[in-house]
Amino acid sequence: MKIAKMSFAATLALIAAYSRGLAWRANADTSLGARAALWGWREIAGLVLASLVAGLATMPFAAFHFHRLAPYGVLANLLAMPVVSVWVMPAGLLALLAIPFGFDGPLWRLMGDGIVWMIAVAQWVAALPGAVGRMAAFGIGPVLLCSAGMVVLCLLKTPLRWCGGVLVVLASLWAIRPQIPEVLVAADGQTIAVRSADGRLAIHRTGSGDAFGVREWLAADADARLPTDRTVRLGFTCDPSGCIARLADGKLVAFTLAPEAIGEDCMRASLVVTVRDAPPGCAAALIDRKTTRALGALSLTRIGDRWELAAARPAGQDRPWARAMPSGIAPSSTTIQPAPRDATPRVEDLEAGD
Repeated sequence: MKIAKMSFAATLALIAAYSRGLAWRANADTSLGARAALWGWREIAGLVLASLVAGLATMPFAAFHFHRLAPYGVLANLLAMPVVSVWVMPAGLLALLAIPFGFDGPLWRLMGDGIVWMIAVAQWVAALPGAVGRMAAFGIGPVLLCSAGMVVLCLLKTPLRWCGGVLVVLASLWAIRPQIPEVLVAADGQTIAVRSADGRLAIHRTGSGDAFGVREWLAADADARLPTDRTVRLGFTCDPSGCIARLADGKLVAFTLAPEAIGEDCMRASLVVTVRDAPPGCAAALIDRKTTRALGALSLTRIGDRWELAAARPAGQDRPWARAMPSGIAPSSTTIQPAPRDATPRVEDLEAGD
């Protein structure tokens, strides 16, 4: 589905670009040598323009799904596409025709040599400084707005089409200012990420954890670190009962493992995440096993004293591969906040005369 979106966007942009005069024609009155030279430069310019148009059209979808940008895509296509068109594809087609006669072996090897060249180009371009542009994850809104702008820009033929360009610019400005989550919780509740004072995610995993999920979290945060990087774990202070991490403003997030530590963490932390079923009445915002089982992976952003929650399986969503939880199990609100504190003194704290 992701590749289909990019293919449709690239096809739409290329058809619109070529229908508006980007397919240049050589001058037939020139000499044979001049026409050959002109044809060569025209093809190179056409390849550059096609790569540029297709790259710009697919960029919003690549940034949304893969959190990556390819600033040197035109250069890679310029070096690789002629080899694909003249060498790799003809060799492959000839090899298919030669299979019944048993002469396909040399042609497959020839095709493989062309693919080796493509891989070498990809590795060389990827090694250039700034070859990988990283983009923090953003919502569906900028993608929809950009898609609408592209449709208007490519399909309309009146000056009104430039309104589509305005929509694309607005979508780009919207995308570069995303709402960044402060806490992430994996679907199994055993991996947690907290945004620390340096603005980067500190991630803690229990047991084997979810290395794939950690890699996706880092990519969605435009963070070049790998899950095996030692700095990823910095920011958590742990003991056998659990771990504590500090948010940028100094408030605590507790990752509780032992049931006897939940009560203390509820008193000290702003948010408590636990792999167990927590008792009611926690004074902090709480994410426990029932919550993660009902909603899957979670992203939390703080608004005042409340935590706004975005879930992989929102409450009420019912799909064949992710059935809705029964009412009463899935939280009905997209925000969580601390339970009211009970100010009633304990009996053992009362003195004579109270």
